[in-house]
Amino acid sequence: MAYKLYYFNIRGLAEPIRYLLKYGGTEFEDVRIERENWPDLKDTMPMKQMPVLEVDGKKYFQSIAISRFLATNYGLAGKDAFESMEIDSVVDTFNDMRIKITQAFLAPEAEKEEAMKKVLEESVPLYLMKLNSLAEENGGYLACNRLTWADIYVAAMSGLITFISKGQDLFETYPAIKKVIENVEANENIKKWIAERPVTAY
Repeated sequence: MAYKLYYFNIRGLAEPIRYLLKYGGTEFEDVRIERENWPDLKDTMPMKQMPVLEVDGKKYFQSIAISRFLATNYGLAGKDAFESMEIDSVVDTFNDMRIKITQAFLAPEAEKEEAMKKVLEESVPLYLMKLNSLAEENGGYLACNRLTWADIYVAAMSGLITFISKGQDLFETYPAIKKVIENVEANENIKKWIAERPVTAY
C-alpha cells in the first residue's frame, strides 16, 4: 500500500499520525504544504482541511479517526468494546483540553492573557490530574495496562500543548504523564523520527 500524509509544515494535528506510522514501520510520503500554497490545494481535500491520509489514491480525513485506524493495524487499539471506550475516553479528554487551551491562545489580544490564565489555572489541572491518575492506575500507561494509541497520541501532541502554553511544560508536575511521554519517545522508531523530522516551532 502507498501512504501519503498531507498537512502543513508543522507537527500539529498530524504528529500523532506520523508517530503511529513510524511506530508501525510503515513507509509514507510526508507531504508538507506551505501556508501560501494551501488556497490552491484546499478544494482537493475531502473536507477542505488537513490532515488527510491518502492510501492507494483514496483520501481519508479526521486525525483521530485516522489514528484509530492505524492503531488497529498495529495492535494498539482496544481488544474489545470496553477497552476501545477506555482508550477513546483518554484521547477525547486530552483533545478537550487541547481545544480549551487553543481557544484561549486564539482569543482577541486584549482578552488573551486573562483567557490563558483562567484555562491554565482552572481547566488544565482538572484534565491533567485525571490523566495522571489513570497513568498511575494502569501501570505507567493511560489505558488498559499496556501501550495503546492513547499513549502515543498524548506524547505526540504534548509539544503542541507546550507551544500553545507559551513554552510552559504543563506535564512537568504530573510525573506519571511525563513518564508516559518519555516511554513513547524512547521507542526506537519514534526516537529516530524525532531526531530526523523537520525542525518546526510546533
